[in-house]
Parts: sequence; structure tokens; C-alpha cells
Amino acid sequence: MTGHAVVIAGGGPTGLMLAGELALAGVDVAIVERREGQDLDGLRAGGLHTRTIEVLDQRGIADRFISQGQMIRRVPFAGTTLDSSDLPTRHSYFLALWQSHTERILADWVGEMNVPIYRGREVADFTQSDSGVDIELSDGRSMRAEYLVGCDGGRSLIRKKAGIDFPGWDPSTSYLIAEIATAQEPKWGMHRNERGINAIVKLEPGGDDGNGARVVLTEQHVGQNGKPTVLDVREALVAVYGTDYGLRTASYISRFTDMTRQAACYRTGRVLLAGDAAHVHSPKGGQGLNLGVQDAVNLGWKLAQVVSGTSPESLLDTYHAERHPVGARVLRNTMALTALDNSDDRIEALREMMSELLQKDESRKQYVAMTSGLDIHYDFGNGHPLLGRRMPDLDLVGSEGPLRVFTLLHDARPVLLNLGEPGGIDIARWASRVKLIDARHEGALELPAFGEVTLPTAVLIRPDGYVAWVGDGTQQGLGDALTTWCGPAAAM
Repeated sequence: MTGHAVVIAGGGPTGLMLAGELALAGVDVAIVERREGQDLDGLRAGGLHTRTIEVLDQRGIADRFISQGQMIRRVPFAGTTLDSSDLPTRHSYFLALWQSHTERILADWVGEMNVPIYRGREVADFTQSDSGVDIELSDGRSMRAEYLVGCDGGRSLIRKKAGIDFPGWDPSTSYLIAEIATAQEPKWGMHRNERGINAIVKLEPGGDDGNGARVVLTEQHVGQNGKPTVLDVREALVAVYGTDYGLRTASYISRFTDMTRQAACYRTGRVLLAGDAAHVHSPKGGQGLNLGVQDAVNLGWKLAQVVSGTSPESLLDTYHAERHPVGARVLRNTMALTALDNSDDRIEALREMMSELLQKDESRKQYVAMTSGLDIHYDFGNGHPLLGRRMPDLDLVGSEGPLRVFTLLHDARPVLLNLGEPGGIDIARWASRVKLIDARHEGALELPAFGEVTLPTAVLIRPDGYVAWVGDGTQQGLGDALTTWCGPAAAM
């Protein structure tokens, strides 16, 4: 029987990111993935939002993605776009990058850390006890893990076998996405009908098969079963445009809906969920992949500290407490965007009114900060506005010269950043777990959708980049924060 500390079911973006986070912390982690290789049957998610790029920057790998993508300094909203170029971040853009590229880059990163990926098989069943999880694979082999994490998509077997409810809403709209070739040149661009927005985008080159195009089409019927076919694409083209433009071939066809569901809990015992296994929703706004990757970054360091014995198992309860509300808000946002895509006169009036409101700087910045993930605020109680928010990537001057906040997080360890008098903070009993950095910062501190705030004298930054304690010139509350997030103090 093969054994690992953590087994991850699913090697998509969420599973790969989680594996990387655990490997950075020295955890014995493995992935079980049904695909023989990392190739995808299609393009799927279209890019990375600002906060996701930031967390990749926190690990020192953002440039790998940026070099392969296209920066777009606007975010979509109900058929229009909103300026994101003035976000207070180094990455004030959406990075257009197909999921196939994102997965390949993450897989290379995980491979550099020698994480085993058991390909061509799936988790078929499991049982958990107080001491671990016994896992049965589809090829008849068995595995043993201390924890099992389901990153196996919206139809998650892990979620179902764990008995976790998945409440929500059935689909009201169904779409086809396909790459096709047509004899006639189609109507390029966006087209709205009474059921929603449709699009035909040119693919270069078209080749001998004719005009190459990527299409997103609203289907006339919701809830169709089975794999979509060329006939389905033809029928949708005719329903929307009145013609199939002489459809010849389709190299890729997929169906997605606005079904909206969220796991009632993200953890039961030694089994946890992340990514689409924990939440499914319309792809409006392009937030799904990003939400899953950020789930992984929240969970990874916590699970690592529990596995290593640094922190008690109760630390895992904070994963659901923090990420479930974030997921619920994304679901709410995507439902609203889907509703605004309808085309009766009343929805048209609402869409125009919302678009007008979002032209105002304050409203626009608030919306863009929400969709980009920059305004996430975990509830750590009252205090400085930074408490519970992501730490900005400030330019600092340390004892050895210039540095950035994000470079301090490359190894996924907690950082206590002292911006006051050097040597004024004592964390000797946590010194083996927390990096203490004395540094200075000149200039303002601006938080997205909040504005400028006073620079504190010290901050405790968790491995995921969120601020767990803010100092006001004293160490009041620091010991409690260190115990909560970094484990009990070591004996002296």
C-alpha cells in the first residue's frame, strides 16, 4: 500500500497549486489524476485575475505566467468593460492565459519539487478514521493518507462519498463553447438575443477547412444530457444567427451552464474540498479558476502545519470559516451577471442603470476590487484596516538593501515585518517558524476600495499573504496571534 501525508484527488489548477504549497512546506504530498498527461480537451478558463497573480508572485513564479499571457487592463461587466489600471497593485490587469497554459506552468513548478502524480487513475472510494484515510483507486491499487483533499471538479466523487451536501440552484441557461470551421465567413463579435450574449471570435489561421472560429452560443434548451455534438452547435448557430455559416467541422465542443452550488462544509474530518469540488457557478466574470487557486493557497499552509504537528487540527476549521463566505460572494456575483445578460426591456433598463453607476470612480473601484479578489477581508476582529486583508507588495529597505514584501513570502513561511524601531520585537519562542524582518517603508499605504491608511509599526503576515496582527507600537496581542496562526510557543 502506497502512503503519503496528503493525497490530492485531481490535478487541475487547484490541485496543482495545493500540491505546490504543501511541497514548499516539506509535506509528503501526491496527486491522483485521471488524465494520462496534463493536456486539456479544450481551452476552458481564460485567465488570471489580479489577486491570483499576486499569490503567484508571493511564490516567485508570477513571471512564468506573465511571459505567456496578455495583460488586459479592463474587466468585463454586462457586455461592457471597466478600467482596472488604477488598482493599487503591481498587477493592475487581467492576464489573458488559457487554462491549458496555466496548468502546464503549474505542473512544471510542482515537478521541480518532485511531487508524484499518479496518472491514468482516479479515487474510486475511501474510508476515514481518526488516524487517516484509506483510499481505493480505480486501477485496484490502495493508498493511505493522513488527509485527502478533493480537487476533482463539480461532479466531485470525494464530496459525494464524504456525504457533504451541495445545495444551490439548478441551471437556467446553457451555453456551448466550440472551435469550428465554416465555409462562409460568420458574423464576428458579440451578439445579444433574448436569452443572452453570444460571440464568434476569429481563429487564425482558418486553414483548408475554411473560416476558423471560436464560438460561445446560448442553447435553446437547458438540462441536456450527454456530450455535446456538432449537431448541437449547428442548431444553436441557426437559432441565434439564422444560419450555420456552412459549418464543416468542430475540433472542440463543450457545454457549461449557470448552475450555482456550494458545499455546505469544506471539511469533514480528514477529508477537505477545494476548487470546483466546493463550488460551481456560471463562468461569467472568469472567477472560477481564480477562486480555486486561492482556496489552495489558504488551505496549503494550514494543512502543512497540522500535518507537521506545529498547529492543532482546529486550525483547519479556519479554512471553511474564511473561504466559504468568499465563495458565496462569487456565487452571488455570477448569478447577478447572468441575470443582467437577459434581454427583456426591464433587464435592459437595469443593465444600463448599473453601467452608469459603475462609471463613477468609487463604485467602479469597489466592483473591480471585488472581481479581482483584492478586497477579500477575513474577519479577525476589530483593529487596523489592514487586519484580515492581503498585505500590499510594498517596496521596503532592509538591513541588506531594497526588498519587496512578496519576496519575503517565496518560501511560504509566516513573516513578522517590523516597520518601527529595529530590534524592538521579541519572538524568540517562535523564531524557528516565523521570519522577523526589520525594514522601512517610505510613502503611502493604499488598500483597494478602501483608500489610504496609516502605516502600522508592525504586521504579522501569514504564508498566504494576509495580515493576522497589526502592531501599534506595542506587542499587545502578538503572542495570541502567533499561537493561533503559527502554533504554540516553543519551550525555552
